Amino acid sequence: MFREEIKVLDCTVRDGGLINDHQFEEGFVREVYKAINAAGVDYMEIGYKCSKKIMSPTQYGKWKFCEEDDIKKAIDGIEPKTKLSVMADIGRVEKDEIPKCSESVIDMIRVASYAKDVDKAIDLINDAAEKGYETSVNIMAVSRALDSELDEALDQLERESKSDVIYIVDSFGALYSENIEHLVNKYKKFLKTKEVGMHAHNNQQLGYANTIQAIISGANFLDGTIYGIGRAAGNCPLELLMGFLKNPKFDLRPILNVIEKEFIPLREKIEWGYIIPYAITGMFNEHPRAGMAMRQTKDKDKYLEFFNSMSPSEIE
Repeated sequence: MFREEIKVLDCTVRDGGLINDHQFEEGFVREVYKAINAAGVDYMEIGYKCSKKIMSPTQYGKWKFCEEDDIKKAIDGIEPKTKLSVMADIGRVEKDEIPKCSESVIDMIRVASYAKDVDKAIDLINDAAEKGYETSVNIMAVSRALDSELDEALDQLERESKSDVIYIVDSFGALYSENIEHLVNKYKKFLKTKEVGMHAHNNQQLGYANTIQAIISGANFLDGTIYGIGRAAGNCPLELLMGFLKNPKFDLRPILNVIEKEFIPLREKIEWGYIIPYAITGMFNEHPRAGMAMRQTKDKDKYLEFFNSMSPSEIE
């Protein structure tokens, strides 16, 4: 369980922001950073780096854009131990909108890309690496990628990218432990000079278990969120992951404290976590958007009806 090479990245604010259009108040983000920092977690992903020319600042909160001044205000006066990360989606940020690392409070840039767009990811991640950032490429919806397509993407990332880490991202919470073992082995086969990371979603209550399987198989970068917050069913709970790792540098008490003070009240306002519609989308290897839409209707608990709507019609 204890492996010195393992790094833990908290993506509470970034992934949690997918529930509320990144409208978290500055005080909430500050309390999360204080807790993560005090707990000894290696990285905290504070949001997305998106262009305001592409994504509307009237629709999204400031953690969709992560401007330097906003981040500085949120962490002001806290002695930084935890490194800061932001995520950049392909096509939603221009390279010239990312400053040099020496001019930023951000330490790591993570580029999110589908396997088919890996050439675009390499262009963006290499620019970030040349600016001095630690880097990762997160291959989204890997459960939908064709085997040959994924092989080609991994080979290209190894040969052409300056990324430090390449992530397995189970975007739909569709994967099982044997799939994770297979994928980590595949990534390690191609990635001789890079670390493997794991980002798990919890649609089928397997986010934590699949992260453990990734650890056993050799992944050294691990994502989690406080109280499992995240889009729809959420993510691997950070507090469980920290408890499993048994690393003496981690202190679970600040995480439990911020759950009590911030996340229990937040749970009364917004919904996340395992519920049947998200389990169903996970079973069918589908994006949870249909389940999320259902939960906004008067029929939000008609699970059989939703299952039938997701099932393919029988072919005569």
